[in-house]
Amino acid sequence: MYRTTMRRLRDGGKYLSNAIRKRENRSYSNLPCDTVYGGPKPQDPVKRVTLRHLASKYTKKKPITMLTAYDYPSAVHVDQAGIDICLVGDSVGMVVHGHDTTLPVTMDDMLLHCRAVARGARRSLLVGDLPFGSYEQSPSQAVANATRLLKEGGMDAVKLEGGYGSRVTAAKAIVEAGIAVMGHVGLTPQAISALGGFRPQGQTSSGAKMVLEHALALQESGCFAIVLECLPSPVSAAITSALKIPTIGIGAGSKCSGQVLVYHDILGMMQHPHYVKVTPKFCKQYAQVGNIVNEALVSYREEVTNGTFPSRAHSPYQMDAAELDSFIGELEGSGLSLAAEAASTASKGSSENNETVVQVKR
Repeated sequence: MYRTTMRRLRDGGKYLSNAIRKRENRSYSNLPCDTVYGGPKPQDPVKRVTLRHLASKYTKKKPITMLTAYDYPSAVHVDQAGIDICLVGDSVGMVVHGHDTTLPVTMDDMLLHCRAVARGARRSLLVGDLPFGSYEQSPSQAVANATRLLKEGGMDAVKLEGGYGSRVTAAKAIVEAGIAVMGHVGLTPQAISALGGFRPQGQTSSGAKMVLEHALALQESGCFAIVLECLPSPVSAAITSALKIPTIGIGAGSKCSGQVLVYHDILGMMQHPHYVKVTPKFCKQYAQVGNIVNEALVSYREEVTNGTFPSRAHSPYQMDAAELDSFIGELEGSGLSLAAEAASTASKGSSENNETVVQVKR
């Protein structure tokens, strides 16, 4: 008896320990890779993408995959697809919230979406965008908001736009605070006020050289990778060759170290005029999910309208016959004869429904 009890306690302890470990692994991606201070054992890089995993792919010249996600379902899909990096982008403002630009997105918006994505993605490296106005004012502001994305949002790293002035200073300060930073040059959507709209960059010799200088400045600040957006392929190839860190292209040709696209764009999620207006030319649609969704919703509306839904098969809940008789009697006793009649009529359909459900299960 004693041995049995002790074995159960020991097994229960193992189960509890494993449960706690799984919960911790879900919450934090970048666990220590070396047991220098007796912490968690080295994690399997195949199960959880880390910066070391990305560096290894870069060294071996294996393309890096990156995709956006903005909520729990999209994060699960991105994760299960084996995508290396899951970006919670401030593009959420355009594809989810219906804005024409990313400028209205706030830190609170980003934190809400980051938390949802962190709950859904267990494998991908999680990167959260620092929204417009959250890092430009001072290094302390940048570090404070970057810290929030990790502590409150569950991210592994942050991304910021621009490779000049306060942007580079912010990137360096965040890196020095111990937070991984991804840079972003070329078309930087947060700077459309200065750029004059969503326009490709680096199309002149001087413009291309400037983008290269910005990328080099971000590398010098300590960024682990840099997004290149809306650039001619030769410019992206030159920047990728000049840098010693990975480049992730979006509308920048095939010569980058990896590629990123927006979740809703590649799935063809929506056909709404507003969304079509903000869908970039460089995006390839791998599906037409929006058409399937539209057809399903129209079918639902039609079935509700013509009374075919819910059918008997979709009305499975029953009352015990004695309870139903009692209920109808209570209604009649309360002077609710019409209600009693409605319940009685529905009970006949319910009985037939029960027979249908049993047949379906068989």
